[in-house]
Amino acid sequence: MSWTPVECVGAYVPRYRLPAETVREAWGQFHGAGITQTAVPAADEDTLTMAYEAATRALAGSAIERDGVGRLFVATTTPPAEEEAMEPRLVSMLGLGAETVTRQFTGSTRAGVEALVAACSSTDAHSTRQSTLVVATDAPRGAPDSEHEHAGGAGAVATLVDSSGSARITDVAEHVEAYPGTRFRLAGSTETTGLGVTGYDRTAFIDTVTEAVRGLETDPSDADAVCLQSPNGKLPYRVAGALGVETGAIQRGTLVHEVGDTGVANPLLGLIAALEGGAERVVLVGYGSGGGATALTVELDGVALETEGIAPEIEEIESEATVDLSYGEYLRMRGDITPGEPAGGGAYVSVPNWKRTIPQRHRLAAGRCPACGTLSFPPDGACTGCRTLVDYEEVTLSGTGTVETATTIGQGGAPPEFVEQQARSGAYVSAIVALDGPDGTETVSIPTQVVGAGAESVTIGDAVEATIRRIYTQEGVTRYGFKMRPTA
Repeated sequence: MSWTPVECVGAYVPRYRLPAETVREAWGQFHGAGITQTAVPAADEDTLTMAYEAATRALAGSAIERDGVGRLFVATTTPPAEEEAMEPRLVSMLGLGAETVTRQFTGSTRAGVEALVAACSSTDAHSTRQSTLVVATDAPRGAPDSEHEHAGGAGAVATLVDSSGSARITDVAEHVEAYPGTRFRLAGSTETTGLGVTGYDRTAFIDTVTEAVRGLETDPSDADAVCLQSPNGKLPYRVAGALGVETGAIQRGTLVHEVGDTGVANPLLGLIAALEGGAERVVLVGYGSGGGATALTVELDGVALETEGIAPEIEEIESEATVDLSYGEYLRMRGDITPGEPAGGGAYVSVPNWKRTIPQRHRLAAGRCPACGTLSFPPDGACTGCRTLVDYEEVTLSGTGTVETATTIGQGGAPPEFVEQQARSGAYVSAIVALDGPDGTETVSIPTQVVGAGAESVTIGDAVEATIRRIYTQEGVTRYGFKMRPTA
């Protein structure tokens, strides 16, 4: 069996880290076995913004244009809203077509691998474009003193599936067997939990994973790496004997030690690490409590898999680019000990009004005056060049720019709608940025926030680039839009 090849991959892991020792000092113990630190989303990040980051990396490393992506599959167990599809906003953020076929996979940590298999094994009669973008993104949480919370990390992986790809899935097998209670999250809860019966959990994992892998035509001992679902840093290695593989093969496909349990993204992050390490044949296994496992074999098709933009995320996991949090900072970043928006709220923008500005906020859609050629952002009102009311010609800004002025907003200085962000993330930078036009020969200035590594030290003249983050939440609806970050 030979299925549609993988053309390119992209990954994103937030830069904040919570060291295991910090949790141990706070609680007197640490339940995330085999994990040294976990990745933590910034105050304005969630699984949708992480999905955007990973997807843009995959698309940037590919020769496939965005109008060639016909399908978008998204997998997560922790969507921003319990009921509301993520894909339409992600389609908008990425600039994909309104006719893009979308699917959302959830309810199990093996959903990321399930989405990849679905993308590789099927076509859709409604799509004339064959490329499929698969995004697995997650940030699981649990009760403060639980193993699920201590192990919980955050990250996203995007995989572009296309016939031009250099890696192919050659073998797929599944196994399901009822193991209720190993890991679950009740409706209305944000906390993943389980019965905590160690022997039962271990048996469910080992038996289900082993039977799925046995269904493959591939002998796992012939693989350069085995990328397993990793609820913690020890459980994957307990299946080595049953699979007949060396623990080194599992280690080459495991990143849980450095970033924690990333849910649906977990085995796919391991796949990227294995490919970056030179693996040419990989056994990939997604496991979900309940229970079930999906196993597949990934092989390079004679040439190196394009992984441009991936190595920095993997190499910098323990680098100076990451920021260690104290336990208090972690609780604040998560929003557990912040006051929320002040009474009376901030500047009100209705959802219908916000909807009208989505092209500008998601894709930097600007306007050019047909009379004098002046660039305008946002494209409304009178032209600043000729002072006349016109119907602007739509153009898209490049996403890069230069800081013209910047100021730091500390406690007490944030507008009401940004008080919660300031309380969670600490002081943030607000700047005027000269955004580059489509051809780089002209600019248009706009106020925005600067986020990410180095944001606190930006100064006039620094180069920045656009990303998507949470802006604020009103009426229960989160607004997403562009912010800028320093160019590495």
